[in-house]
Amino acid sequence: MVDIVDAATRSRMMSGIRGRNTKPELLIRSLLHRQGFRFRLDARDLPGRPDIVLPRYRAVVFVHGCFWHGHDCPLFKWPQTRPEFWRDKIGRNRSNDEKSRAALLAAGWRVAVVWECALRGANRDLDGVLRRLIDWLHSDVTEFEERS
Repeated sequence: MVDIVDAATRSRMMSGIRGRNTKPELLIRSLLHRQGFRFRLDARDLPGRPDIVLPRYRAVVFVHGCFWHGHDCPLFKWPQTRPEFWRDKIGRNRSNDEKSRAALLAAGWRVAVVWECALRGANRDLDGVLRRLIDWLHSDVTEFEERS
């Protein structure tokens, strides 16, 4: 399949996609901060560079975009152009996510993943997502995942 835009336009579009401070990440940070949680951002010293680190709770939070991390939800669709490239790229992302999760757990960190689809759309329940995340932070459970 041929791309519907030229290479220069596609390159400009893709370069505008951020890896940090995304809208879903800013939303989770804002919700947690309003509830009195204090945290570090993008900890380079931890495996996978978690988006949010809560040292007091020995917990980290990853806010994953459904496309870039290959989530099985309605927001994720395989690109029609360059399918081999995208399968390899997203497969590597998934593999790296799993390695980071395992390394963090082995180091004694608790790991949460909040997927973009839980924060978007007409059926989103931000209060519910926040409540479940806070309940997890106050628990002894090592892993948490929030999805639509």
